[in-house]
Amino acid sequence: MTASTRSLQNFAKLMEDNEMLWKLKEMEYVEKIADKINSILVSNGGSMVDQLKQLFVRSR
Repeated sequence: MTASTRSLQNFAKLMEDNEMLWKLKEMEYVEKIADKINSILVSNGGSMVDQLKQLFVRSR
């Protein structure tokens, strides 16, 4: 139990220090969610596209 807790703590520290690792983990979760979606309907408001851009495009 202690080893698994330590492993989780080390991984959390790595993610905290590495923005790219954080984004990769985020994309992994998005992929898992997307696997469960049968279809996506985007309305003319376009806010869905803007939200996806915010997830995957790094602002400067």
